[in-house]
Parts: sequence; structure tokens; C-alpha cells
Amino acid sequence: MTTSRFLQGNFAPVQEELTATDLEVRGELPPELNGRLLRIGPNPVAPKEPYNWFTGNGMVHGIRLREGRALWYRNRYVRDAEVLEAKGWPEVPGPQHGMGANIANTNVIGHAGKTFAIVEAGGLPVELTSELETVARSDFDGSLNGSFTAHPKRDPKTGELHAVTYYWEWDHLKYVIVGNDGRLRREVQIPVPGGPMVHDLAITDRFALLFDLPCTFDPSVLEAGSSFPYVWHPEHGSRMGLIPRDGEASDVRWFEVEPCYVFHPLNAHEVGDDQVVLDAVRHDRVFDADRNGLTEGNPVLTRWTFDLAGGSVKEEQLDDRFIEFPRMDERRIGSANRYGYVAQYAQDGEEADFPSLLKYDLETGASQEWDPGTGRSPLEPVFVPRSEDSGEDDGWILTCVYDANTNRSELVVLDAQNLGDPIATVPLPARIPFGFHGNWVPDPA
Repeated sequence: MTTSRFLQGNFAPVQEELTATDLEVRGELPPELNGRLLRIGPNPVAPKEPYNWFTGNGMVHGIRLREGRALWYRNRYVRDAEVLEAKGWPEVPGPQHGMGANIANTNVIGHAGKTFAIVEAGGLPVELTSELETVARSDFDGSLNGSFTAHPKRDPKTGELHAVTYYWEWDHLKYVIVGNDGRLRREVQIPVPGGPMVHDLAITDRFALLFDLPCTFDPSVLEAGSSFPYVWHPEHGSRMGLIPRDGEASDVRWFEVEPCYVFHPLNAHEVGDDQVVLDAVRHDRVFDADRNGLTEGNPVLTRWTFDLAGGSVKEEQLDDRFIEFPRMDERRIGSANRYGYVAQYAQDGEEADFPSLLKYDLETGASQEWDPGTGRSPLEPVFVPRSEDSGEDDGWILTCVYDANTNRSELVVLDAQNLGDPIATVPLPARIPFGFHGNWVPDPA
């Protein structure tokens, strides 16, 4: 009998790979939306108890839009070793890193004309076709030495990807930059003891911002039978570091902060020459009492301001509602942004796991909530600008909404400037389980 909440309801895996074409559109899809909305998350092919939500096999979902039509929906397993064995499918080519199944379940991106499913902590990127079939494991044409990340940041001014990578055998983190040709052009090893889990980073015009926080590798957890060996260890300490984007490990400036964990920054930017501001979702702790998923930690939007001249850091809570999966107009990454979009986490008394979306106005402190209705839960909001030169917030929010009333999901398109009734809705032939991340990948110009 299944006991894990992460194998029940809309956390439970779906069994079939589907292809549906010429989907129904309710309302009118903006004709400017030409591309693919991609999402990925854990979808265990043969779940075993105790099950950890972070370790399920990856399944990628995609919805293809073109000139006001919804051309297709597809969902496909990312073909790791466990999936291949369970399904009897042929081997996937490409290099291997580490001893695991090379599960990629956390994010899906487009870069250098290719589509990649990506993960952290040792796994390699997995290249997919434009229709989401697995092609091969990738080390970016031999330029990636070991692990990649679940969260590269694309510099909107250069198109390059900035990332922090880690692996349990290393005594360091790596700050890497992937060029527009799809190969690493820079790698800096930064000594960091204790094996911290580093899920994401932030960038500004001059710096990359590093997280060395007390969720760390613990081999005793593996020995006890867990598939996820990262545990809350407050004695590790909490600090955040700034490395110049063209600097070396010796140039990192570390700032001690109050104990916390950060999965996802919203953004970071510089104020003059002597301040860096970080807005991120702050967890009190993770994988402490519950080591199989995110059920603790009270995640709230928080701002850290780093004083480069004085060496101090100020922390300020911006809201008391529980949130995660912060997104923004990514043309503003590394620069000051006014708006942010997040998924609200269930608090006491709320039935839905993700009851609504929130939009923050960081300039005025105001916020707007979009409630999808009873029994309906929106996933991570993805902002798509109306055009390359449109203003911040001038565009659409795309989100996949799970409807418990029908046990199906649908694509919902909202006007980012006014989160009212949807502009368009595309019913899907199945449900998309609660997962992690996704992105809009526009068609080539």
C-alpha cells in the first residue's frame, strides 16, 4: 500500500506516453506565442517505498503553439537506465558520470538550438528532440567535466548560461559558463567543504552569487537505504558568496547569513558600486524531519542586501505567504526588476497543494492573486514577453493547471498585467503531475 504523499493525488506518476494533436482552444491564443511550453518532473517508472520526490525518473511534457493554434501535446520519459530496464527499451548513447541511473527530472531548457533535460548533483544533461524523444546523454561536446545543474541562468545580454555545479565526491563547487555554441567556455573551481546541495545561483552584471547552505551530503543516509543523501545539518553554517564573473576562486567574498535554505532566487541586481540585492524564496530548513519532500520550511519571499564596502548583509522578509517557483521577465535577469510571479504553497487549512498564483510588485509592495477555482492547482508561472522590445510585464503568464474535478490538466494563458480571466485555455488529454520546472522555448526567428 502506498503511503508517501508524493505518490498520491497529482503527485502520482502517469503511466502512458501520449501524443495528441490539433488540441481544442477555448478563447483565443495570442498569435505571437510561437514555440513550445515544456515542463518536467519526477515520474517514477517503478516507485519503491520510502520514495523521495526528488529522485523519481524524469518525464517531460510539451505543448506546441503556433499562430493561435495548439498543435500538439506530448509527454515522454527521459530515458535513464531505470526506465530502459523497466520498459525493455534500447540503450541511450552518450557519456556517463557517476554510478547512478543518470536520472534527469528537474528542468528542461533550450540552448544552442537543442533541447536538454537537466538535473544536479552528478547527472549529465540529456538531449531531446524537438518532439521530446531522448537522443543522448550530453557533456556539451566534451567540454563539461562531470555534473551540470538544474538551474543555469541565461544572461539576457550575451545569451550565455551561467551555472554552479556540484557532486558528492568533490571538495569544491564549479562556476561554469556555457557559450552560445553549446560548449563550456569557462570553469572555476571554488573550494567548499562539507558537500552542500546547491540548487541554483543568481547573477548580476558583475557577479555570480553562490549559496553554501546547510543541506549537505550525508553518506549514512545512503547506508540506511535512502535514495536521497542530502540532509539538514545546521552546524554546516549558512553563507552566500559573490564571485566576479571574470574572477577566480580567490576573489570570492563570503557573507555569513542566518540559517536557511534557498532553492530558487527570483533575481539579483546591483545598486551603485557597493550593493548587491538578492530576492529569493527562503526556507527555514529542508530535509530535516521529513527527508522525502518539501513539507517543512515555511518558504517566504525574502531580500538580502549585501554591502560590499562594509562587508555586512541585511535580511528582510517581503511577504508572509508561503510560495515557491519564483519567475520573472527573464530579459531583466541580473538587472533591477519590478515584477515577480510565484506559485503559492498550501498553508494550514488549504486543500489544494498549490492554491493560486501571486504577482508581486516589488516597487510598491503590492501583490495580485490569481485563484484558478475550487479543486484546481496552477504549476510554476512562466512569463513570455509580447515582443522582444515590449516593456517589463507586457506579455503573458503560461501555467499548467491541474483540475482535481476532472483529473486532467490544461494550459492556461493569462495577461501578465492583469491576472483576471484566462485569455485562452487548452484542455489536455491527461494530467501533468506536480513537478518542478519548465520553460517557454520560442521557435527560431
